[in-house]
Amino acid sequence: MEQKNLARWLKWIIAGVGVCGLIGYLSVVPGYGQSLIRRYPEFSSWYIPWFAVILLTAVPIYIAMYYAWRIADNIGKDNSFCYDNADSLRKIARLAIIDVAYFFCANIVMTFLGMNHPGVLLLSFAVDFAGVAASVFFAALSHLILKAAKMKEENDLTI
Repeated sequence: MEQKNLARWLKWIIAGVGVCGLIGYLSVVPGYGQSLIRRYPEFSSWYIPWFAVILLTAVPIYIAMYYAWRIADNIGKDNSFCYDNADSLRKIARLAIIDVAYFFCANIVMTFLGMNHPGVLLLSFAVDFAGVAASVFFAALSHLILKAAKMKEENDLTI
């Protein structure tokens, strides 16, 4: 696949993830919360705090998508192995771990406030693990891209 075509596909995927995320955060999550309140009215005081907690998890995700877009731009310019891509991947890894830490702490706080079910807390650990795995993946990819960028720089200087 040609670099420009690959970059175009990556941008379409990033945009698709962004739109799906907006639908999820602004439609599915509130709708599911409202259906829970209808079934269990005793939890109605939990809706706004949990909605705010979940909505704030979107901030690092959309910032990470900005960096992913920049990576796709560099790929389209046939500059896949560059310091900018390594830096963007490192920032994505940090954003993932920040999001995981926030979600973990928010779950613990909500549990201590009596606004969390133990089953939800246990299930959230699986989400946290997936986020940590993603962070490690992006950090490792950043390291490899950095090494490739250094090798490319050395190669470009060789006559």
